[in-house]
Amino acid sequence: MRSISVALLAAMSLSGLALAQTPQMNHMQAVHYVPPYIQAAVDDPARGQDVSIDARRKITDVMVFSEVKPGQKVLELIPGSGYFTRVFSSIVGSQGHVYALWPNEYAKEDVDDVAGSDKLATDPHYANVSVLKQPAAQLSVPQQVDLVFTSQNYHDYPDVFMGKVDPVAFDKQVYAALKPGGMFVVIDHVAPAGSGMADTDTLHRIDPEIVKKQVESVGFVFAGESNALRNPNDPHTIKVFDSSIRGHTDQFMYRFRKPG
Repeated sequence: MRSISVALLAAMSLSGLALAQTPQMNHMQAVHYVPPYIQAAVDDPARGQDVSIDARRKITDVMVFSEVKPGQKVLELIPGSGYFTRVFSSIVGSQGHVYALWPNEYAKEDVDDVAGSDKLATDPHYANVSVLKQPAAQLSVPQQVDLVFTSQNYHDYPDVFMGKVDPVAFDKQVYAALKPGGMFVVIDHVAPAGSGMADTDTLHRIDPEIVKKQVESVGFVFAGESNALRNPNDPHTIKVFDSSIRGHTDQFMYRFRKPG
């Protein structure tokens, strides 16, 4: 009897532990299951050298957390080298679409990457990608999308070179761009707690709490976070381009849902 009781208690303890670790309980997303369409997109040979940084950038974790699916429409803000664009394109497939948006102000500072986006959009393998170019303060899309995604550039919008875009006005435009039930995923470099937007133009960081406050203020519902890109060894007080931390900054990943 005692051995049965001990086994039963152990099973109950393990069950409780598993429950406590589910994303629904603590909002901390970890990859337990990777849908085949995400795995296939990550494994696409057309991605070339991108695969060399997958481990660092946690591409599978990011895609699973974003909940992107075949047939969806995605708006990617300031797509950089196209690292995420290529994966989104493969996931959404021929029935979906990816809009790679370059604000005019940012495009002036990143001519090479803008040219890279333009070239990508002409590649038949990425026929579902199109490039949008518009003023930073006037975000719009040809049609409402299922996902708006921004990695490491939410903090750029309020800066001088971008025209000091009001973050709340920006978030309202993102809200309008999304279908009811659509998702807004924000990844960015962590600034010291309580610093708000004080470090956006100096350290290129932003306080996660101010982002959450701004996004929720326009009607979004917080729908979870992931610690996949967190780094407790980042002091939060140095520029993200500093050689001691570049490529390994502490980054938060938040997910917000438009009700509906």
